[in-house]
Amino acid sequence: MAKFLTRFAKDQSGATAIEYGLILAGVFLVAVAAMTAFGNNASAVLTKASAAIVAAQ
Repeated sequence: MAKFLTRFAKDQSGATAIEYGLILAGVFLVAVAAMTAFGNNASAVLTKASAAIVAAQ
């Protein structure tokens, strides 16, 4: 049993997956924050562009 616990404590095969998961969570949080901060401005710009295209037709 002690041999198993020692081997389990030294095993790092899942560490990379956990690190990728943490990086993905960080990127997701930054993306949500950016969309929240700039979402209204982008919507206004797209509405203006749409109105200009309709007017040009």
